[in-house]
Amino acid sequence: MSKSLAISALAASLALVVPAFVAPAFADTDVKFALDWKFEGPSAPYFVAIDKGYYKAEGLNVTVDTGPGSVAGIARVAAGTYPLGFFDINSLVKFRDQNPDKAVKAIMMVYDKPPFAIATTTKTGIAKPKDLEGKVLGAPAADGAFAQWKAFVKENAIDDSKVKIENIGFPVREPMLADGKVDAITGFSFSMYFNLLQRNLKPEDIKTMLMADYGLVLYGNAIMVNPDFAKANPKVVEGFVRATIKGVQDTIKDPESAIKSVMKRNETADEKTELARLKMSLRDNFVTPWVKENGLGGVDMARLSKSIDQIGITYEFKAKPKAEDVFTSEFLPPAADRKL
Repeated sequence: MSKSLAISALAASLALVVPAFVAPAFADTDVKFALDWKFEGPSAPYFVAIDKGYYKAEGLNVTVDTGPGSVAGIARVAAGTYPLGFFDINSLVKFRDQNPDKAVKAIMMVYDKPPFAIATTTKTGIAKPKDLEGKVLGAPAADGAFAQWKAFVKENAIDDSKVKIENIGFPVREPMLADGKVDAITGFSFSMYFNLLQRNLKPEDIKTMLMADYGLVLYGNAIMVNPDFAKANPKVVEGFVRATIKGVQDTIKDPESAIKSVMKRNETADEKTELARLKMSLRDNFVTPWVKENGLGGVDMARLSKSIDQIGITYEFKAKPKAEDVFTSEFLPPAADRKL
């Protein structure tokens, strides 16, 4: 064989072999992640993890979508529409009771202290939970905070027969309070507060009562995983959690930079408002004394068990789930990597 023919034959063989070998090695795994709500301040950690390449470094191509609320979205994860999502763990407890064949689990706690709250205005005279008696409470039926109403009533000795509950939609919740059509509303603290400011109320006109400050030991929103996806892709789930924790750590260290990642994806939002919303959520929900001591992402299983008992005040269980049925730490990185 001539020298030129030999070179041509070698080149041809390489052309066949190299692409088949190289292409799969650089293919990222696509992961769809569902938020509970809109692209607002508290969603910053996920976008920080995208923009800083933390997911990419784990071999993941993560896309983040908005969600229908902290309760309804759990069904999306159970169905596999989204392998991972960010929703209310208390609603997951009920979901597991109602759907024992759908073993969705929480794998990373984000809101160690839930933002469930009751908001009112100073002109109503409501200063403490007992003052809700004789008043009108506006509450969307699908609201995660309103789902805790009966437990809140019991813990604060409220005569709920003296509280008129009005089922209202999310879009009209704050406008109705601002206009005096209801006396108080339920919702997430960092949503209601800033929505009310946008209705031209002043900070001193708004009173927000976090349910966690009035007897509730509940946790808040957590990252959840579809069981089939977790079984088939444990390393993907571990990588997602590891990268997300880095995003949370960076957001806590520098919220002013983190909010830029949100604004890139929600250009109609007001950056000043979203930064303030983010800082409020970091202060009240993300960074608690327990998290400072134990790191991000985990739970106190004894507290989680107690919270499930507290859910039983509001909800009648068919077969009450155990704490280990709704949360697993198996995908969390070592504690040293989760410190603040």
